[in-house]
Amino acid sequence: MPKFGAHAFGWVGDWTTETGNFAIAQAGKVGFDFIEIPLLKPSTFDAASHRKALKEAGIGVVASTVLPRNAHIPVEPEKAKAFLIDCLDKLEAVGGTYLCGCIGFAHGYMTGAPPRPEEREKVVEVITEVAFNAGKRGMSLGFECCNRYETYMFNTLADGAAIVKAVRANGAPNIELHGDTYQMTTEEEGFYQPIVNVADTLGYMHMSESHRGLVGTGTIQWDAVFKALADSKYKGPLALESFAAINADLVAATCLWRPPNAPPGKLAEEGLKFMRAGAEKAGMI
Repeated sequence: MPKFGAHAFGWVGDWTTETGNFAIAQAGKVGFDFIEIPLLKPSTFDAASHRKALKEAGIGVVASTVLPRNAHIPVEPEKAKAFLIDCLDKLEAVGGTYLCGCIGFAHGYMTGAPPRPEEREKVVEVITEVAFNAGKRGMSLGFECCNRYETYMFNTLADGAAIVKAVRANGAPNIELHGDTYQMTTEEEGFYQPIVNVADTLGYMHMSESHRGLVGTGTIQWDAVFKALADSKYKGPLALESFAAINADLVAATCLWRPPNAPPGKLAEEGLKFMRAGAEKAGMI
């Protein structure tokens, strides 16, 4: 049976010691197995306080991040590597072992041209080094791709699978593909076949509606998603990614110009029910 989690932005719009601990507590109350924390500012991350809050909530933790604009790997590889290793340090301190998200590119960074082979090669080089660092700690990475309006570097699941395989070929087996149903709405030809095609690399899944609100109320073909995961013998976690409480930075990054279609409590509670029901119907439970 898959573990069910939720991104913290389903409850809070930013991550501080106070808001982070609130989101952790809420995730535990709703019944999630883990919370996905946004490690966007590792320098201010209060690992000791959050570790205590996680223990009190009785849940696990995964972290996702986004490379800053000044740490785009093809342009500033050393800055990117230092940022990701800082994220690993903070995640390890809070008791987590899995770092995923936009680790291969700076979100929103554009050149006005398709990615060059040497740009992707540099990503493989840097992520391999970060994966080696993570492996020494017993930690793993999840590589996420985003739609064409958020990055020019990697858009499809196939793009991400190729990078994962390249890093593995370099001797770092501790990396997986991080899929996202929201990103798939723009870039994939359907939902079933693209997931099945990357079954050998897929290890983490964002379950996110087409409008980032309540799952099941948008255009995602959820029956196809769950069937694909079941047919792929997917054993990884399912992480609800709905954005309820948003701040100015998040609005600008995700282009969320209006409130979601449900309040945080409903997004979380109904979202968890929806994921469990879909997984059970598909035979994953």
